[in-house]
Amino acid sequence: MSDSLEVKTDRLYSKEHEWALEKDGEVVIGITAYAVDQLGDVTLVAIDVKEGDQIEAGKIFGTIESVKTLSDLYAPLSGKVVRINKDLDASPELVNDDCWDKGWMIAIEPSDPSQKDKLLSAEDYKKFIEPA
Repeated sequence: MSDSLEVKTDRLYSKEHEWALEKDGEVVIGITAYAVDQLGDVTLVAIDVKEGDQIEAGKIFGTIESVKTLSDLYAPLSGKVVRINKDLDASPELVNDDCWDKGWMIAIEPSDPSQKDKLLSAEDYKKFIEPA
């Protein structure tokens, strides 16, 4: 399996290629290795929300730009933004270097814990991204 198909089993996934990791009462959100592979070299991450904002599942919370394209970032869950990864302002390449850890985007306090039932498990996401 190539790195672009790496899927971490400790988190949930959206069909828009975001991951959600529950940690200490908050949910950390980033994009998957598959998404990073599709984008190429990331040149800019623009987070359009600020701490304290409410975001809604399926709505855009920012954009990510690469040498190939500009893509929207979609919230996999609804909730209140509690942290934003400020390191991405100066170092958007963190998403390329380590999309699973240092390249996270935002952390939210989910408004309804049951909404995560709508996300894909690691196994389902793997099936979703596997070439036909």
